Amino acid sequence: ELGWISKVYVNRPAVVRHAEQIKKWKTVKGNWQAAWLLKAVTCIDLTTLSGDDTPSNVQRLCFKAKHPIREDLLKALDMHDKGITVGAVCVYPARVSDAVNTLKAAGCNIPVASVAAGFPSGQTPLESKLTEIRLAVEYGAREIDIVISRSLVLTGQWEGLYEEIRLCRAACGEAHMKTILATGELGSLANVYKASMIAMMAGSDFIKTSTGKEVENATFPVGIVMMRAIKEYYWQTGYKVGFKPAGGIRTAKEAITWLMLVKEELGVEWLAPELFRLGASSLLGDIEQQIFYHVTGSYALQHELAMA
Repeated sequence: ELGWISKVYVNRPAVVRHAEQIKKWKTVKGNWQAAWLLKAVTCIDLTTLSGDDTPSNVQRLCFKAKHPIREDLLKALDMHDKGITVGAVCVYPARVSDAVNTLKAAGCNIPVASVAAGFPSGQTPLESKLTEIRLAVEYGAREIDIVISRSLVLTGQWEGLYEEIRLCRAACGEAHMKTILATGELGSLANVYKASMIAMMAGSDFIKTSTGKEVENATFPVGIVMMRAIKEYYWQTGYKVGFKPAGGIRTAKEAITWLMLVKEELGVEWLAPELFRLGASSLLGDIEQQIFYHVTGSYALQHELAMA
């Protein structure tokens, strides 16, 4: 429905002003902070997307996904029996089988997510993108993070963008599809809003800010615009689409701020792994460090916490 985006205008100064206010929000303390941090853990897509990924470091990542916080720390918080794990493990298609087999052997039902569709540039032929998606699903991925062709946004080819995402959605089959907009390369906040709407119309289960490989990744102005689009789409259709900020989120404080922003913009219902994810590779380490401090009153030495 192109009428939904034909006259979109984003008041950039107002969005930026709101984003600056968000940065000044006071963070929660004590038990409240620990509770928010454990909620953040359950929404993390624990990720490794390096050229030197091997079966062994994927196995290690999967173990960390199942045991994200040290058992003694969870016992101190009386949360050891709550089944706290990360939201998903995210890897390249070639490493999906390693992750699936490791998690299966561990008796764990954490979903494996795979990036696909020419990640991170999107500069591959559509046929190659669809083949990559199908292979990732065949290998056992239950979630697929596709990346759009930015050129379609920058040249205003909205119907072409819709068709590309729709075909990707069909290739995903039963797997959930997260659509990466690569917002740092879309040129304007208006384009971010329009691309968000088109991605949702084409069947995306989630819309995601970034690949983590762009110069600018998840920022609060972009997050505000994408969440307003999600809210508008929900009002128009009654269908809830998830939101995933990714790239550059490294500290526990940032994670809590994103959770608070989602609660403010979309409501408590979105504060669940089914509708909110944090794309991160190093965030979990800082969260565990903060929980260690909350329990013991001191920060852990490097060897005391397993690396995320």
